[in-house]
Amino acid sequence: MLIVAKDKSEVEKVKAQLCAEFSMNHLGPARKILGMEIHRDVKGNRLWLTQRNYARKVLERFNMLDAKLVGTPLANHFKHQLSVKFCPLDATEKGLMSKIPYESAVGNLMYMMVCTRPDIAYALGKVSKYNANPGKVHWEAVK
Repeated sequence: MLIVAKDKSEVEKVKAQLCAEFSMNHLGPARKILGMEIHRDVKGNRLWLTQRNYARKVLERFNMLDAKLVGTPLANHFKHQLSVKFCPLDATEKGLMSKIPYESAVGNLMYMMVCTRPDIAYALGKVSKYNANPGKVHWEAVK
């Protein structure tokens, strides 16, 4: 369990109440929760979250460790190509695209977006429209 408050005395108060009801152990300051790493700068009174390891695992899962870095989450040329006209129409194309883990990749990216990467929200909104019938262009945009 992670207890967070502006005032440390409030955290101690909640911990005391919980200890009165349940058998508990204090494990020290949190370093990780739900795949997010917690970093603290005590002197600067700052806290930040990262999903560096989770992102690396996602890149490994989809064989994209060697992917080229981009400055923006959705390249300009994809903005005009993301449309229904690039969805597969025949059974052959649909069969080929069914082997690509499109929905899984979009879902993994959405988890990162919700937790630590709000900057990719626009791009994910665009590509997630095609979860039901993605085409090659859509997959390229996800990558």
